[in-house]
Amino acid sequence: MEFELDEEQRLLRRTVRETVTKVRGRPEDQQWDTYLRLGWLEAPPLELALILEELGYAADPTPFLATATWFAPLTGRLPEGSGTAVFDGAGRYVLDADRADEVALLTRRGVIVVPGAELAAGRVPVLDPHLHAAHVDADGLVAAVPELALLGLAATCVGACRRVLDLVLDHVKQRAQFGRPLGSFQAVKHKAADMHVAIERARALTHFGALTLAEDDPRRTDAAHMAKAAAGECQRLVFRHGLQLFGAMGFTWENELQYHLKRAQACDLLLGVASVHRKALLA
Repeated sequence: MEFELDEEQRLLRRTVRETVTKVRGRPEDQQWDTYLRLGWLEAPPLELALILEELGYAADPTPFLATATWFAPLTGRLPEGSGTAVFDGAGRYVLDADRADEVALLTRRGVIVVPGAELAAGRVPVLDPHLHAAHVDADGLVAAVPELALLGLAATCVGACRRVLDLVLDHVKQRAQFGRPLGSFQAVKHKAADMHVAIERARALTHFGALTLAEDDPRRTDAAHMAKAAAGECQRLVFRHGLQLFGAMGFTWENELQYHLKRAQACDLLLGVASVHRKALLA
């Protein structure tokens, strides 16, 4: 496996970053149309992980994550519009099930695709106000979570954690305490360094998992569990240190920090927290 990004992949990451920054703040349907027009849904696993990280960095509100990593791996195709899938055996907290054009159901009879308008799905409140999740009422569901779904959540979580770290670094460089910038204190530097290390570790495992999918490596399932566990552990450390270093301002509704903390935590909770995937590895 080649673990360094090549020039095309680095160019893709820059392009995605610039595009997401440009369309951020526009209505959701305009953002979604932009992603569809650029063909990002058709990206192979590693390139898709790069795209999802940048979308996580921007707390993207569109159904891209569910369409690319929940619907597509279960059906082997892209939906007509947006899509999602139910594969947990229970139909709980299904991403975008309340607004998807097509929903794939993993049942005892195989994969069944139904129009979203014909499915009994009710949106439920979650931590992240920009994230759509719904409970789905369907019979005969069975559990079998695709590796790409776990990697998609891990990549999104990494992006959200990156944004938290960047916001924290900007804050501690500008805010002064005892006549000195907060960032000059050693305790602050250590916490920021711990956040950076956790993010890079989770990112490396996410990229490794994407590479195992791309090459159909037999380690793909273990790699997906490792990436999801690392991302969950990363968000917990970033959540704790990020709030502490931001201080009281980090608790205000006006501060952007909350959206990225909530996106990272939602990605950890969906499809099992870190301990669940560590137990899966031990099993």
